Amino acid sequence: MLAIFKREFLSYFRSPVGYVAIAIFSFLAGFIFYSQYSEGAVNIGSEVISLRTFFVIIVPIITMGLFAEDKKRGTDILYYTTPVSLFSVVAGKVLASFALYVVMFINVIIHIIVTLASGGVFGVGAVGTIVVFFFMAFMFITMGLFASAITDSQIVSAIVSFIFILITQIISVIGDYLGTAATSLVAMINPGSETASSFGEGVRSFISWLDPFAKTQDFRLGIFSVSALFFLLSIGILFMYMTYRVLDKKRWSQA
Repeated sequence: MLAIFKREFLSYFRSPVGYVAIAIFSFLAGFIFYSQYSEGAVNIGSEVISLRTFFVIIVPIITMGLFAEDKKRGTDILYYTTPVSLFSVVAGKVLASFALYVVMFINVIIHIIVTLASGGVFGVGAVGTIVVFFFMAFMFITMGLFASAITDSQIVSAIVSFIFILITQIISVIGDYLGTAATSLVAMINPGSETASSFGEGVRSFISWLDPFAKTQDFRLGIFSVSALFFLLSIGILFMYMTYRVLDKKRWSQA
């Protein structure tokens, strides 16, 4: 796993991918921080929350080539014909992408130092948003990894990853629409039924339950929830497992 991690992490700096991702993140973080600082109301927690919305852009960039590039070059055959653990391959690539996010986050650490040096406040709420940021980074990276494992095209991988992350970010909106649609459908099938609204509300609540942003919104207030973090971790592990199964199926097809 360590060899895979080292290879993938260093590959970010042997190609434009790592530099582009760092540049985009640095620009966004700097712009948000400067906007707050110029107004005299710096809030690191708010900055980190704003940066979370850009997972949909950055994650596809850093994950699109994790497996797709190997498939294109034909080097993925080494994963299936050598006695290497496929789980270590998956874990190594996830850790490499996560490590790149840690490097990018140095920008925010600098902002924290500037805030404290300027007499600003860095409270427990900001710590909570940072914790959630990294758990979400892990979850979205595994989604991007899975997208890269199911195709040999980096463009397709980026698009699929983008769709996965976008759906996750707007899942509460999707829940509202589907809840309304379910209510209308039941009312159409059974006019005058009193269960229409309750059924629609049930659909909306179920879909909204899957919203990671809603589950972790209290962290910005300094209210930590282990169950919310476990939810993010579980989704990430699920996508890692699905990626492993995709590779395992390919390995047996090579036998």
